Amino acid sequence: MIVVTGASGELGRMVIDELLLRVPAGQVVAAARSPEKLNDLVDRGIDVRPADYDRPMTLRDAFDGADRVLLISGPVPGARLRQHRAVVDAARATGASFIAYTSVAHADDTPIPVPDHERTERYIAESGLPYGFLRNNWYSEVYIPVARRAAMTGEVLGASGAGRIASAPRADYAAAAASVLAGDGHDNSVYELAGDSAFTKAELADLVSDLSGEPVTYRNLTTADYRDALVAQDVPEPDAEFTARVDEGIAAGGLADTPGTLARLIGHPTTPLAVTLAPAVRGI
Repeated sequence: MIVVTGASGELGRMVIDELLLRVPAGQVVAAARSPEKLNDLVDRGIDVRPADYDRPMTLRDAFDGADRVLLISGPVPGARLRQHRAVVDAARATGASFIAYTSVAHADDTPIPVPDHERTERYIAESGLPYGFLRNNWYSEVYIPVARRAAMTGEVLGASGAGRIASAPRADYAAAAASVLAGDGHDNSVYELAGDSAFTKAELADLVSDLSGEPVTYRNLTTADYRDALVAQDVPEPDAEFTARVDEGIAAGGLADTPGTLARLIGHPTTPLAVTLAPAVRGI
């Protein structure tokens, strides 16, 4: 039995859809903090169980009978490591034989400011559970609001210089997770997952220009100026600070690698950035 945590989120839903292409519905458990949001999955024959990262006993109940568990990383830095440890402890206590974790590209030495991922990986490895680390590059969907705004303002802002981003859409990462969960031979594996090609923010601006038919350029700022520009756009200050520091990490090469592992796991080329952005910017 395969348990998918965070099943009511966008990635979790997609993983379940991909699993249903590979295994019978009776072998899949959808675990979520708000199981009432998943009534449609019940209608598809999937066992839906409550699972709250902040309530460890719900995790043990959700993992009862589980062979494999997918830990989809929590969204809140600071709380994330404590929550992840609770999931790992519950998976081990209930006898799971494998845990997959959605981590971040090069979690062990990334210049991107996301230390919770490396610490979670270490905790999993030290737990003794066989694991698969799904080190996802950025989601292409992150750039939908960026592209939409750029099509209206004529600018992409950032502090990433000539740093490259090898993003892919959630659906591609979900297919890779399902492939690992439903397949064999993945014990104690680390997968660096990224799109087949990488782009700079200047190239992102060119793409938005091509898609929208409007001139768009990239304006590279200092990290501090980029943070201030985001705050001026009503981005909350902590989020603006994080986003600006991410661009520092991009400039240092943290998201540039294109190893081809994602395409190999899903069995086809990754989805081009233009496919993700086109519906958002055409006709603006």
